[in-house]
Amino acid sequence: MDAQGRGRAEDIDPADQWVLNPNTGEYELRLSPSAPQSAVPRPRRAAPARAEAKVTAGASTRSASAGTDTREIPDTLPGPRRRRGTPEEDPLPGRRGGRGRTKAKPKKSTGKRILVWTGGTLAFVLVGVSGAAYLYYQHLNNNIQKISDDGAGTGGFSKDRAINLLVIGTDKRTGAGNGSYGDKDSVGHADTTILLHVSKDRSNATAMSIPRDMIVDVPDCLTTQEDGSQKNIPGTPNVRFNTSLGQYDRTPSCTMRTVTELTGIKPDHFMVADFNAVKTLSTAIGGVEVCLAKPIKDSKSKLDLSEGKHTIQGEQALAFLRTRYSVGLGSDLSRIELQQQFLSSMIRQMKSEDTLTDPGKVIDLAEAATKALSVDDKITDIKKLASLGQEVGKVNTKNITFTTVPVVDNTDGATVLPMPGKAEQLFETIRDDVSLSDVKKKAKEKQAAKLKGKRADASEVRVNVYNGGAEAGSAQATLNWLQNDVGVTKSSQLGNAGKTLSKTTLEYDPDQADQARKLADLMGLSASALKPGEGNSETNSQGLPAMVLTLGKDFKGAGVKISGSSSAADLDVEKNTADKEKCAS
Repeated sequence: MDAQGRGRAEDIDPADQWVLNPNTGEYELRLSPSAPQSAVPRPRRAAPARAEAKVTAGASTRSASAGTDTREIPDTLPGPRRRRGTPEEDPLPGRRGGRGRTKAKPKKSTGKRILVWTGGTLAFVLVGVSGAAYLYYQHLNNNIQKISDDGAGTGGFSKDRAINLLVIGTDKRTGAGNGSYGDKDSVGHADTTILLHVSKDRSNATAMSIPRDMIVDVPDCLTTQEDGSQKNIPGTPNVRFNTSLGQYDRTPSCTMRTVTELTGIKPDHFMVADFNAVKTLSTAIGGVEVCLAKPIKDSKSKLDLSEGKHTIQGEQALAFLRTRYSVGLGSDLSRIELQQQFLSSMIRQMKSEDTLTDPGKVIDLAEAATKALSVDDKITDIKKLASLGQEVGKVNTKNITFTTVPVVDNTDGATVLPMPGKAEQLFETIRDDVSLSDVKKKAKEKQAAKLKGKRADASEVRVNVYNGGAEAGSAQATLNWLQNDVGVTKSSQLGNAGKTLSKTTLEYDPDQADQARKLADLMGLSASALKPGEGNSETNSQGLPAMVLTLGKDFKGAGVKISGSSSAADLDVEKNTADKEKCAS
C-alpha cells in the first residue's frame, strides 16, 4: 500500500500481488514494503501492521491516489487467522515456521471451487470473479452494463428454488474489427440463445439451445428504451425467434417474454453477450480446445482449421462459433452443435487447475466478463453476481447437460417449427425440475415405483375432484367423463380447491395405491403427480374414504392425458454433458 502512496503503483501488476497459499488453498495479497527494495526482495517478519494479508470477499474499500493513478484498496487488511490447537503460521508460501511448527495439510477452498462460476453466466461460458477480484469491487461494478427486465422476469433468483438464466448472444457488430463480418448495421438479434436451468437441489443443470430460425409468437412487451422512455411494442405471431430482440426496438425483456410464452418457464435473469464477449473471454483463459473430425474451411466465417485438436481464442474462436456452412448440414442447427462443444470445452478449461491457480487469468477473466456482458437490472452488483455464481457453481460438470429444442422443418425450407409433442415434453421436463443427466436416476426410480403394482377396477376407484387452477367447469367436465366414459362411478365433484396449483395432483392414503395407479393410467398422471401419505384422503358423500384429485393449471381437458412421460430417461432428445469431449463433424 505504501508503494501506491509513494507514486510507484504504476509498476505493480495486480496479478503479481496475489499468491496461492498451499496451506489454505486461497489467494492472499502480497504487497511490497515501503522501504527501498533490493533486486530480490527478502521477506519480512510479521509486524503489528502487516504488509501481507488476505483480503476477504466483500471487504470495504477506499481509494488511494498517486498522481492520476487511482486504485481500490481495502480499509483494513486483517492478519492470518490462527487455527485452534495449532501454532500460528505465516500465511505466505516459502516461509518456514519456528521450532515445533508443522506444515498444515493443504485444504481445498470452497471459494476456489466456485471461482470461475462467480458471476454466473453461461453466455459464452459460465464465468467468475474471484475473491482477489474484490480488490477492484467498484471498478468491476462500473464495467457492468445493465438493461431493465421490465417485469418480464421473476424478480430475481432464490437459493431455495430452481434457477432459470437466459443467455443471449447477439449478432451486433459493435467493437473493434467486428464491422468486417458484414451486416455491420445489425440491430442485434437473438442469434444464439440458451436457457440454463439449474435444479433446486443444485445437483444438475440443463442448458437448452433455442434455434434462432424457429417460428414462434413474440408477445406484446413493454420496454425501457436507452433514453429511459417506456415503449409498448406490439407482438407479432409466426416470426423467427431471433426477432424477439432488436426488431422494432425490442430489448432482452421481450426475449424473456417470448421464452415464457414458448416454454412456460419464466426466467429469473438474462445476460447478453456480443461478438467481443467470445473474443475477450476465450483469450482471458488462454484459449479453448476444440476437436474436429474433419477439416473446416469456411470462407464466410474465415475459419480454416485442419482435422484434430486446436486451441483457439480471439478472432479464431469467434469464427468457430459463427461457422455453419462447413459442418453438418450447413444449417443453424449444425452451428448450435459447434457452440455447445465450445461451451463444454470452455467450462472444463475454466474449472481446471490451470485457470484456478493462475491469479493473472482470474483477474483477466473478471475484467473480460464484466466488460463483455450486459445483465438485467436485478443483478448489476458484483455481490449479487457472486451469489448467483456460487449457486450455479455447485453443479458438477458431468451433470451439466446440453440439449436443443426438438424441431421439424417448416414448409418454407428456411425455418423450423417446434416438434409437436416432443418439444413440449422437453419443456415439461425442465419445468418439473427433472434432470436430463443420470444424477437423479435413483430418485426417478423411486418416483416410478409409485406406478408399479396392481390396479383396482375403475368401479372401485373413489375420488373427490376439485378445481385448483384449471379452466372454469373443468371439475364438472372431469366428473362427467369419469362416470360416463371410463366407469369411475364412485366419484364426486366438490367445486374449487382452497389453493391454486400449477400441476394436477392426486393425494391418497397408502392403502389406496391400487386405486391411484388406476386413475393415473386413465388420466395420464405422472409419478410426480401422485402424493401418497397417511391422512391424505377424505370422505365422499357416502362417508367412505376417497382420494383427492386437484386439477391444476396443466389440466388440458377431460379425457386428455395430462403428462406424456414420468421420467426424463424416456425423453428422446439429443443431449450431451459438459464433461465429455465431442469432435465436430
